[in-house]
Amino acid sequence: MSNIYRAAAIGRGGRGGYGHGLHTAYQGNERVEFVAIADEDEAARAQGLQDTGAPTAYEDWRQMLDKESPDIVSVCPRWTDCHLEMVSACLEAGAHVYCEKPMTWNLADGDAIVELARSKGRKVAVAHQGVYLPRVQGVKRMLEEGRIGQIQAIHAHGKQDRRGGGEDMITLGTHLFNMMRYFAGDVRWMTAHVTADGRELEPAHVLDPSEPVGPVAGDCINAYYAFESGVSGFFDSRRDQVGSNLRYGMEIIGSEASLSLRGGSGSELMLYPHPVFRPAAEEQSWVPVTDLPDNELGLGNHLAIEDLIDAAEADREPISSAAAAVAALEMILGTYESQITGARVEMPMSNRQHPLADFRGRSQ
Repeated sequence: MSNIYRAAAIGRGGRGGYGHGLHTAYQGNERVEFVAIADEDEAARAQGLQDTGAPTAYEDWRQMLDKESPDIVSVCPRWTDCHLEMVSACLEAGAHVYCEKPMTWNLADGDAIVELARSKGRKVAVAHQGVYLPRVQGVKRMLEEGRIGQIQAIHAHGKQDRRGGGEDMITLGTHLFNMMRYFAGDVRWMTAHVTADGRELEPAHVLDPSEPVGPVAGDCINAYYAFESGVSGFFDSRRDQVGSNLRYGMEIIGSEASLSLRGGSGSELMLYPHPVFRPAAEEQSWVPVTDLPDNELGLGNHLAIEDLIDAAEADREPISSAAAAVAALEMILGTYESQITGARVEMPMSNRQHPLADFRGRSQ
């Protein structure tokens, strides 16, 4: 491949759109020539042309792949129902891919993408933008340098608005699970408790979410993850909690200190430089971490493309790879598997289908 990469984007107006700006991730990148967009919706296609400045637009994304032979393609729709087909076609056409999250709604489709990318020698990055940001990269360095001592636990919290519970876990929680793995490594096993209206989960509680990203269930979720590294992970989400906009994020608990990251970009980053919390000790307060830059989450898209190009040239996995996306999805689907079976779930999961798909069928 040449030093200048031909890039394109696939959107789908009215059915997932352009995700969270994946089609504009190439702007300002001197190593990229953005050549085309594709969208079946005429109005969305016109807007996509305006947003990207692309010289060409196609109604049929398959025709775009055939005519333009892009080196990199952004698969932008938020809806997961098209991802397997679109990403697979891009890989078959010889392109690397930047895909909106969640990459797939079940593990089998994710496995298929990972295997196809491997067989074709192409790279797939997934839009978990937070891990690309300089602030989060700086947090990882702090952890590796022992700034909080040995990492003992990570407590992650969903946004917990009207989508709290299952929908919160898949739409926003996927970022948190990917970031937990970025800091702590692979999960060995997990267990969880999922309820709806205070009752144990029943087949009738399985719902279709606001956008097609697979079935969801429960308005209260508490999950525990045992990482290979010895770190304990926790996730919680309840529907309609007070201050929901401020709840999203995580605390990283160390043997000597703790970190708090709030927001998808870790925009509120605080350090508690003490091993034990003492409410009466006035000197023991949280302090802002001021030596790391604060960036908008959208910057992560641009950095992801830079990393994808570097990964392709160095023949390594992207920072947020397809395999990492499958592993994050396992942490989500394992929650349902644990609740349904009443047992802890070993990772990787043996059930590669969505646990709620079969569970919902039990009510029929």
